[in-house]
Amino acid sequence: MEPNSNGSPRPTPLTRALETIRNLRAQLDAQTGRAPLAVVGVGLRLPGGITDVDTYWDALAAGRDLVRPMPEARKGPFAAGWEGLPLRGGFLDEVLDFDAAFFGISPREARGLDPQHRLLLEVAWEALENAALPADGLTEARTGLYVGITGQDYRDWQDGEPDAYWATGNGHCFAAGRLAYTMGLTGPAVAIDTACSSSLVAVHLASQALRRGECDVALAGGVNLILSPRSTRLVVQTRSLAPDGLCKSFDARANGFTRGEGCGVVVLKRLDQAVRDCDRIHAVIHGSAVNSDGRSSGFTAPNVLAQISLVEAALADAGLTAADIGLVEAHGTGTALGDPIEMEALVRALGHRNGGARLRVGSVKTNIGHLEAAAGIAGLLKVILCLRRRAVPPLVHFTTLNPRIDLDDTGITLPQDLQPWAPTDGGRYAGVSSFGMSGTNAHIILGAAEEQRESAMAGTADVPVSGFELSAKTPSALRALAARFGERLAALDPASYPAFAYTATYGRDRHPVRAQV
Repeated sequence: MEPNSNGSPRPTPLTRALETIRNLRAQLDAQTGRAPLAVVGVGLRLPGGITDVDTYWDALAAGRDLVRPMPEARKGPFAAGWEGLPLRGGFLDEVLDFDAAFFGISPREARGLDPQHRLLLEVAWEALENAALPADGLTEARTGLYVGITGQDYRDWQDGEPDAYWATGNGHCFAAGRLAYTMGLTGPAVAIDTACSSSLVAVHLASQALRRGECDVALAGGVNLILSPRSTRLVVQTRSLAPDGLCKSFDARANGFTRGEGCGVVVLKRLDQAVRDCDRIHAVIHGSAVNSDGRSSGFTAPNVLAQISLVEAALADAGLTAADIGLVEAHGTGTALGDPIEMEALVRALGHRNGGARLRVGSVKTNIGHLEAAAGIAGLLKVILCLRRRAVPPLVHFTTLNPRIDLDDTGITLPQDLQPWAPTDGGRYAGVSSFGMSGTNAHIILGAAEEQRESAMAGTADVPVSGFELSAKTPSALRALAARFGERLAALDPASYPAFAYTATYGRDRHPVRAQV
């Protein structure tokens, strides 16, 4: 059978008919605001040396606590300024390293570039490669970009009179603008600052843009780095940091959170488009909602009624009911005020459900700390893995339920070990919550990709492939890439080789230094 340019077989009359039905259903979904969206690519850098979804899942499944003392190298020019501050957190390694030449950035310009912007460039690029979408192929597509970012610690590193590179290297708007410029993206490019809910609000806005047809592909995510003692000192003044550096969500010992660093980016498409393009689909976004606490008991205090309304709005957007939700990745900061309010909202919005199905609640902050602007995307990536692995990892540091929380007869449980999540469980969908200190709340509802969608790339098996191409920008980078590919090939099922070779050749940008394998 003669393949199409994307490697899949040419459609038969039956497949054309099915495609027509899918398109009609997609049009109807779009008219009702319920068009499902596919997560087709992921990129991440998280504490504990986590750079891919496999190592992330291994850490979650094992219930690892990845919080540690601040590395000495991270104190930068502020050694004295860190004295007397909590120095435990979820820290990344070598955040100042950056291959500026790869992105066409001069050394002088790179010095003025906030490491958060650098990290976004790298992780967004990796997310596109994970999606087998070469950046140079997006220049003519309508590709949107939505970035959650709040911190500006790098400004404290400024020594002397700032120049133009510091101006364009540190403003939040330039985090999105530089990504769009570097990759040639012409859709909406927006930086979002809603405090701790920033990255999940970014996913919501990206989803809405795709549904409205403002773009055909969207990148969404967030980033957070701790580069100066100033921001930590301000957080200390809120009395929300745990003295022991442990985030004990929903536990009787909960007394605050610990700060964390990280970056996550997802690549989104409308589901019908992803299926048509034979994309690998990690998970499906079915609904989302954003609201504000309004006039609560205090400017930074959460509002239980707003959180209930948020979950109910996301359910309505997804066309689902409370009984459909089997897992919630909670905001779960481990604070004395926030935990009881959040759980009360979940009980009232999702508890006491028909059929008595279990609802598991977790929080990845117990593993990696509170990633602030990147907290929501870290939780969303965890849920994607739970849906794919059909399992729910333990809630770290949980031993005894907070006495201000009552879960009797609610069906809500807090897992203390790795638990299977069978397809026969009543709730097959999962929700992710993220709440900003400024009062902006976000909730996303996801479901697993259907089996036929996960195996859509199987069509490439019909493509005659005798080899594949590797490319990089320098000989040393090409050698490093060849080593990584060698490890993958050594563990590869021979039946998967054609798809591997096709994606390796056509799913990556073609750089000037190349080798044929």
